[in-house]
Amino acid sequence: MDKVSLLPSERLDDLLTEGLKIIQSDEVFSFSMDAVLLARFCHIPQKGRIVDLCTGNGVIPLLLTTRTKAAITGVEIQERLADMAQRNVELNGLAERVNILHRDLCGIEKELGHGSYDVVTVNPPYLPVSQGDQNMNQHFAAARHEVFCTLEDVVRTSSCLVRSGGRVAMVHRPSRMVDIFCTMRAHMLEPKRVRYVHPRAGEEANMVLIEALKDGKPELRTLPPLIVYKNKTEYCDELFEVYYGKRTELIETPESGESL
Repeated sequence: MDKVSLLPSERLDDLLTEGLKIIQSDEVFSFSMDAVLLARFCHIPQKGRIVDLCTGNGVIPLLLTTRTKAAITGVEIQERLADMAQRNVELNGLAERVNILHRDLCGIEKELGHGSYDVVTVNPPYLPVSQGDQNMNQHFAAARHEVFCTLEDVVRTSSCLVRSGGRVAMVHRPSRMVDIFCTMRAHMLEPKRVRYVHPRAGEEANMVLIEALKDGKPELRTLPPLIVYKNKTEYCDELFEVYYGKRTELIETPESGESL
């Protein structure tokens, strides 16, 4: 574990049980369950190239290093968060495996290359600027609302970056599912796996995990729902293993015989 400097408002937190540490601050948007679930949901190669868009403080690239030896790039437009992400990489001694770029994702394919990645992951802002109350804190507002990029921007860029037959994994809100599917298909991304996340049994889903295949054939698998809590406060067994055990994947083995 390397030493890095912390700003006065920052703290050092444990990142699950992987022996990783992460710099966070109440002044910016801290990582939450959606990032953890995405990092454990997506299918990833043991080697190759992965890019994480809207990477924030780099939590998804950090978690992905526990599952693969692939080279990982994180892209973040906000300078404060990109700096935190870079220091998180250095803190955990992962500079040879993870590269953080302070960039706008719109047009990033010109720098990174069309079809250069095996997997794209993204935890984008969920709400259009016209919906919901925007937080006065610019970092919180940008994390929740499409201030710097729209769903269209995210999907188009993901499609540009991923190779044919590669995967794009996203976490979002179920209320945007129609928009997500329509936009993905418009950009040659075919939704292949969907898993809804429910706070408790009998409650409406508040998150959805989606994985699409570039140039894939139509065939969507709806996986069993993930029920977060089995009572008021206790995580379900699957999620408990993800947070506190040794489980690094929500789905232990990838599906076989999937057609493009």
